[in-house]
Amino acid sequence: MLETLMLSRIQFAANISFHILFPTITIALSWFLVYFKIRFDQTQHPVWMRAYRFWVKIFALTFAIGVVTGITMSFQFGTNWPGFMEKVGNIAGPLLGYEVLTAFFLEASFLGIMLFGIKRVPPKIHTLSTIIVAIGTSLSAFWILALNSWMQTPTGFEMRDGVAFPVDWLDIIFNPSFPYRLSHMLIASGLTAAFLIAGVSAYRLLKGDDKRAPKLTLKISLTVAMLLTPLQAFVGDLHGLNTLEHQPQKIAAMEGVWHTEKSAPLLLFAIVDEEKRTNHFELGLPGIASLILTHDINGEIKGLNEFEGNHPPVAPVFYAFRIMIGIGVLMLLISWLAGIKLWRQKTLSPWLLKAIVAMTFSGWIATLAGWYVTEIGRQPWLVTGVLTVKEAATDIAAGNVAFSLALYLIIYVIVMAAYLHTLFTMAKRAIEIEDFDAEPTAATNTQELHHV
Repeated sequence: MLETLMLSRIQFAANISFHILFPTITIALSWFLVYFKIRFDQTQHPVWMRAYRFWVKIFALTFAIGVVTGITMSFQFGTNWPGFMEKVGNIAGPLLGYEVLTAFFLEASFLGIMLFGIKRVPPKIHTLSTIIVAIGTSLSAFWILALNSWMQTPTGFEMRDGVAFPVDWLDIIFNPSFPYRLSHMLIASGLTAAFLIAGVSAYRLLKGDDKRAPKLTLKISLTVAMLLTPLQAFVGDLHGLNTLEHQPQKIAAMEGVWHTEKSAPLLLFAIVDEEKRTNHFELGLPGIASLILTHDINGEIKGLNEFEGNHPPVAPVFYAFRIMIGIGVLMLLISWLAGIKLWRQKTLSPWLLKAIVAMTFSGWIATLAGWYVTEIGRQPWLVTGVLTVKEAATDIAAGNVAFSLALYLIIYVIVMAAYLHTLFTMAKRAIEIEDFDAEPTAATNTQELHHV
């Protein structure tokens, strides 16, 4: 039977993996809604309102699940990880409190107006409410990433009798890795939402939906993906340099480098053997890892043997990193190929639409893989250099943790099935709705849609 520590780790991984899927969509989807609403206010073309009304329902559904799963995240800090709040609660508590006071209150206060007030309040008030909700979702990411980044690269505190106390809140919030992690996560959210919108829009087109709204949202989402994929690669490079400086053992695990070496190869594939501390069947590009990480093909990368006893499990970090990069490359290829064809030809072939549908939830896969690299790559620390995972874990009976874990997993499977079923049911119903926007009104700029 698994011990309490391992069960608690599995439970936390399950909870965070399920929870993060939904904020990753809503953070960026809220800004898509802002754009749709502002364009409707500017042009009064009904297609913008159709796009807004369809996607605001999906936003509401996703937001609700994200809030509920976020509660379980907070709950388990007390049940499974009491040592966390005991040792660093003076820092973690206020940061989580700021997230509630700023982000959640903004979202809760204006979400009702956004969802139900479109015909009950003046258009400017409704648009303002949509903007405020979008700001709230981004603020939520700000505070959560501030805490997570501090756990990776803690600064601005001092230890008193084994407890962390804040000394400089600006130093705590804007710790060395925070700008890179926040930027990386916000762009990841943008890509996740863009491919979700593109995938559902392509699905509608494949099912014979000839309305303007799915064509419009497909074009917009692909354009956003075309812009964000190369930007994410650039930010990822900066993030990698920052990680090399502050967490070199994580970089060594990501690259599968066991011995300190210069001109380290970029491993495209390898089978990691942690017991023998080596790799089998390596397929790599000589010198490229050093070039990417140090911007010098002869640059030195410290190996895992330099951090023996103080480095993460290598295999999950190594493989998750390659999944993240692989999905990112697919995103780049699909978005640019489809985007260029759509801008030039106005339509896409069925095979390309099917490829976009297959990429609908690619953002989820990339986000989870990246999150595993970040979180597993911090092991054995919960807060780097301050608190280990083992020190923070509960000592309750393993059976209790196993029981709650089983309940969580059952509920998550049911909720995910219901979410996906509802999402595509909404898409099918949208296909069946008569297109009242076939002809623009007299007040509509008929050239508007050609310049989106």
